[in-house]
Amino acid sequence: MTELLQIKPVCFGIVGTNFISDWIVEAGREDPRFQPIAIYSRNQETADVFARKHNIPNTFTDLRAMAESDFVDAIYIASPNYLHAEQTILCLSSGKHVLCEKPFASNAAEAKEMIEAARKYDRVLMEAMMPSLTPNFGQILHNINKIGTIRNYFACYCQYSSRYDKFKEGEVLNAFKAGMSNGSLMDIGVYTIYPMVVLFGKPLRINASGLLLSTGVDGQGTILFEYPEMLATVMYSKISDSILQSAILGEDGAIILDRINIISKVTLITRKDKITEDLSIPKLHNNYYYEIAEFIDLIQSGKTESSINSHQHSLETMEIMDEVKKQVKNR
Repeated sequence: MTELLQIKPVCFGIVGTNFISDWIVEAGREDPRFQPIAIYSRNQETADVFARKHNIPNTFTDLRAMAESDFVDAIYIASPNYLHAEQTILCLSSGKHVLCEKPFASNAAEAKEMIEAARKYDRVLMEAMMPSLTPNFGQILHNINKIGTIRNYFACYCQYSSRYDKFKEGEVLNAFKAGMSNGSLMDIGVYTIYPMVVLFGKPLRINASGLLLSTGVDGQGTILFEYPEMLATVMYSKISDSILQSAILGEDGAIILDRINIISKVTLITRKDKITEDLSIPKLHNNYYYEIAEFIDLIQSGKTESSINSHQHSLETMEIMDEVKKQVKNR
């Protein structure tokens, strides 16, 4: 009976037809319990194209209708950031479990409302923050004690956006449009902050600076965080590239990460004996597989939140980002 329960499929409705939804469906199909059964788009033609591409039998242009349908168990939300809270609460109130793409919400107030709704309706709610659920992030958790007292955390994610070229030509696409809850911090800076929160919790103090574009949306930023015994620094940008690695530095050694957003290589370096150890786990699945597997595990085990991508971690990350946005705007 247990084996039958474990392979029982969870029928997913998908909100959004962009590239991340493509990746989620492709990764999800590596788990036999994942069954994409419906797609929602505001445009019927767009929904039809996505449905044909991924062999999804049902299309919707009314989100409430999909959320209330009997054949949908859970909903993955990959809509524009400013819609995350509204759509998540709608789906939860209709009795559906929700996997919500990062960033979790537009702000901490919305995140609290989402979490309260998940508890009220007793449904699983999890932020689809991919790196923190991968095996290589697990290697950090399992080996961080080997580098002694942590003194520094550094994370860098700078990726020049193709939409920035359009911006410089005078065409403002959603990535740099005000009122969409987007920009460099929300779109990619969150990848540098969330792992820090999982590992170390909320900082005592924050000192943030950033570059605001003409629309008021941030193009890049740098943040210094102060903890009781350590400092953390993160850099992020959508208007420049970087090849800098990320690192956790302790009194007895360091853990070096090739990238913070997709961790392929984890290296442990000890200080006294200068031993370098490759902790990396070879890739067995699509990187997005692990968040889907975690989400389905929660549903089938009767739990309502992940211990890693927890409600607390998502809320604390949003609280930090609220403060960063406030400081950058007021500088």
